[in-house]
Amino acid sequence: MEMYLYIALFAPLVGSLTAALFGASKKTMFTGLFASGMLFASFVSSLLLLIGVLEGNTYHVEMMTWIATGDLYVPFGFVVNEVTVTMMMVVTTVSTVVHVYSIGYMDHDKSFNRFFSYLSAFVFSMMVLVMSDNLLGLFIGWEGVGVCSWLLIGFWYHKESATWAANEAFIMNRIADLAMLIGIFIIYWNLGTLQYEGIFAGVNELNHGVLTAAGIFLFVGAMGKSAQFPLHTWLADAMEGPTPVSALIHAATMVTAGVYLVVRMNPLYDLIPDVGLFIASLGAFVAMFAATMALVNRDMKRIIAYSTLSQLGYMFVAAGLGAYWVALFHLMAHAFFKALLFLGAGNVMHAMDNELDPFKMGGLRKAMKGTFIMMTLASVALAGIFPFAGFFSKDLILEVAFVEHHYILYTVLLLTAGLTAFYSFRLVSLIFHGEERYKLFGFHPHEAYKYMLVAMSPLLILAIIAGFLFKGTYYEMVIAMLPAGEYHVHNQVVYWVMTIGTQLFVIAAILFAYRKYENAKIDLKVESGFFYQLLFNQYYIPKLYDELFSKPYVELSKMMWKIDNAVVDASVDGIANVFYGTGNKTHTMQNGNLSSMLRWMVLGLVALLVSAAVFIGIVTNADAIMKLLGA
Repeated sequence: MEMYLYIALFAPLVGSLTAALFGASKKTMFTGLFASGMLFASFVSSLLLLIGVLEGNTYHVEMMTWIATGDLYVPFGFVVNEVTVTMMMVVTTVSTVVHVYSIGYMDHDKSFNRFFSYLSAFVFSMMVLVMSDNLLGLFIGWEGVGVCSWLLIGFWYHKESATWAANEAFIMNRIADLAMLIGIFIIYWNLGTLQYEGIFAGVNELNHGVLTAAGIFLFVGAMGKSAQFPLHTWLADAMEGPTPVSALIHAATMVTAGVYLVVRMNPLYDLIPDVGLFIASLGAFVAMFAATMALVNRDMKRIIAYSTLSQLGYMFVAAGLGAYWVALFHLMAHAFFKALLFLGAGNVMHAMDNELDPFKMGGLRKAMKGTFIMMTLASVALAGIFPFAGFFSKDLILEVAFVEHHYILYTVLLLTAGLTAFYSFRLVSLIFHGEERYKLFGFHPHEAYKYMLVAMSPLLILAIIAGFLFKGTYYEMVIAMLPAGEYHVHNQVVYWVMTIGTQLFVIAAILFAYRKYENAKIDLKVESGFFYQLLFNQYYIPKLYDELFSKPYVELSKMMWKIDNAVVDASVDGIANVFYGTGNKTHTMQNGNLSSMLRWMVLGLVALLVSAAVFIGIVTNADAIMKLLGA
């Protein structure tokens, strides 16, 4: 089984390096096929490891010593257990689908080979993050994911908006990662180890203040990666990257890393429930906050991005309340239907010449039947309608909040469920139903390649059956590592009222969205109402950041640039000019004339003798000179 662990981990790296060899060459179909094959090999290996874990095995390898200095020992170590194998399956399943899909999506892009190199490197970094047996290894994967996301979001670097979005994501995550490093340092300083086993064995001995500080700083790192408020603005802007990148970032890799960190460090967070409550409260706020912005947005990919942000809030509510296995369950279920939604959006973009405004579409179900079915069913799963995967995972989070008597959190999440259903089917209605508005703009839509639809099919199947397939087996597996809380409302009447009521509420939101937008007319202007503008402009938070941070930083940079020119550069240039001028005036000494050179030699000798005489005089009469100076 150790060999399967190495294949699961390093196969994406082999695919990335192979594609990189052809990075500067013209499109080579081989790179896409090979990279996809390597991802499939990683998926099969992860599946075999999952079977082994279900049989009660844990796989732990130490490849070599990485850092060994003083009391610090960190190996290149990797572990496959109940939690890591769950993430491995999610990452490799979605990544394999995205790679195969990308062969068609990036078919006409001149940087086809470079794209697959970056994409596979992204997956490799996530696998390192997930499989590492220590916090430092996790941090290396964490930073690798950050670098690859920068490369992929800014993949079309000739677009200023793409480079700006890539820089925003990278810089905002570096701010959060500094806090995460501090959390890692606190843990090492107090426990003397970065290995998970050592940390979890000694964490009970730490005082509450140290635990709280470590938990808070680690969570700030998670806030950056999972785009929690106030470090959330990069997530929607990251839509500047190619759509397969959006699917991978939002479904299986970067943004789920923050949730995974909290789940992985559950023994620490179990000891600081007050921090957990803060995490849950922030998660509920973000769930509602992001859903409201999705209600009015006019960009198809951004609407789905805000949906991801909202669902991450649900995951953090579960993790913050101690229901770690529920958070991981929703992470897994969400990955399937969210990746499917993004890839469906990619099909629509290709059909509509990269148009993103759904008000310029309408009636596309006739030209894109396959995409229409997949996006509709993915939206049903996102809305949490029975029997789709989203129903089981989202309903469990609502139950957790209710059973733990956090009724405010429960109410917020329930209202968010209604908003989710509304904006999801607002998007479906505008794109696929009503009049064919796209004809007025000269678009000629067409369905995606058949193999792209076939590649998406596993995600559709999992979005439908994942709740049934994984709930029992998954629960039995993960409780070997995570707290085995079962969350059920004790009163059956209350439980069924909650469940049926939630379903009816969600269905009503769907019907309202259909009724309002099914026959929508072309609307190219943005409404001027206060609340509409507030939501449309993201509560003016990006503008606030621009005024408070970006503009002052630019002005400070300009001022420092002037100081640099006036002081630093002027000093350096002045010294250089002095030496240049001196050399320019004295170069005649080396004119090759013997008489002139002899005169300079004599002059130098005289100067040397005079200097020696003065020095000897000073040394000989040092006492007299000191007395004279003293007087």
